[in-house]
Amino acid sequence: MQNKKIWYMSAVFALLVCGTARAAADTDIDAEMDQRSAQAVADYKVEGSLFQQITDLEQEKVLMQLEKERAQLDLELDRLAAEKIKLHMEIDTLSGRAEAAQQELETEKAKLEAEAAKLEREKASLEAAASAPASAATSASARVTEEKETGTIAENFRLINVIGAGSQLQATVEALDTGQTKRIRVGSVLDGFSVKSISLDDGVVFVKDGKSQTLNIGGNR
Repeated sequence: MQNKKIWYMSAVFALLVCGTARAAADTDIDAEMDQRSAQAVADYKVEGSLFQQITDLEQEKVLMQLEKERAQLDLELDRLAAEKIKLHMEIDTLSGRAEAAQQELETEKAKLEAEAAKLEREKASLEAAASAPASAATSASARVTEEKETGTIAENFRLINVIGAGSQLQATVEALDTGQTKRIRVGSVLDGFSVKSISLDDGVVFVKDGKSQTLNIGGNR
């Protein structure tokens, strides 16, 4: 009985020793496999590998696509720039035409205004010319009537000349019956006629009994 017990214990111990050795062997194998895997990973060269070639090819495809899109964008920008220039040119052309049309209208307006002013002047001139003969005839008729009623200075005197300037004008008259000359000025009295005014254009204006007579070079008028 004692021998069986010893044998049994020896067998169990042997099994334990074998299991421990086997476990240690498995551990060593696993460690060696891990070491080999790590070494394989460390020794793996990416450059020149199939993976690297595939990666490079994909990158080139992406770069080519980006370059193509950039070229397309450049073309689109150039087209937009050309359209912008064309639009500016059309705007400038339209502005120039508008300014030319405005200038033409202003010129035509100025011509019409000048023509209207010319017509107004001609109308006024014609009206003045038409009324002048009637006024002159009326004035002459009035003077003749006055002279008939009061007697005329021209029956006895004639105006020789008018000298001086401004308010210092003097006139020289000649008596028709004696030929004697006399110099008169404004305020002088000649044959009952008072000298009212002396003018280079209108001659000498006399006043008698509140009525006026004019003596001009060349005779009464």
